[in-house]
Amino acid sequence: MSGKAATAPKTKKEQGIAVKSYLVFYNVAQVVGWSYLLFQLAWYFISPPKDTTLWEYVKLTVIIFQNAALLEVVHAALGLVVSNVFMTAAQVYSRVMVVCLVLLATPTAPLSIGLPMALFAWSVTEVIRYSFYALNLLGAVPFFLIWCRYTFFIVLYPIGVSGELLCIWSAYQHAAATSMWSYALPNIFNFTFDYGYFLIGNMLAYLPVFPQLYFYMFAQRKKVLSTNV
Repeated sequence: MSGKAATAPKTKKEQGIAVKSYLVFYNVAQVVGWSYLLFQLAWYFISPPKDTTLWEYVKLTVIIFQNAALLEVVHAALGLVVSNVFMTAAQVYSRVMVVCLVLLATPTAPLSIGLPMALFAWSVTEVIRYSFYALNLLGAVPFFLIWCRYTFFIVLYPIGVSGELLCIWSAYQHAAATSMWSYALPNIFNFTFDYGYFLIGNMLAYLPVFPQLYFYMFAQRKKVLSTNV
């Protein structure tokens, strides 16, 4: 017989408090992270550091907080939040793909004019979004924040998507010229992969997905703002 005292299982109320506390912490941490990135972005152009590219300046922050969004898929899968797992995964994938498989994977994408566009749109969007989530968990969302969440996307989404596409296109041009990350036949695995085609495929995927998401947000804007006026 173990000498350790038995631990009583947590009640649903205690589990609910623990989950809520965790989600508040997660969202607040994301607000802090994206706010810091927005500060870095502004400071880079106000006082550019010598011999340092924008990507070198913000890379660590972007990697940490953009990849932290993968936890949102876990949250949905575990039922911690009421979200469709596949829809959440699709939304998270596009940015993680740009960061990990485009910006980190090629020397040209970080030099694209699309990078500051994407970073600006991502930062402002995420500061608003995660602030909304955190305060919503606490039942204290001001109307101004609701208005920002369902209005700023009108400009920020096109800027962000344009920035992402420009970064991917820059990576594609380099991949097409060098065949980097591609694996051609013949080989012992009888398998082929073309990184350039992979990038083109991802760019084409924006065509059906972006308009659907964009106009969905317009419908949500009308619905939410009309009930909060």
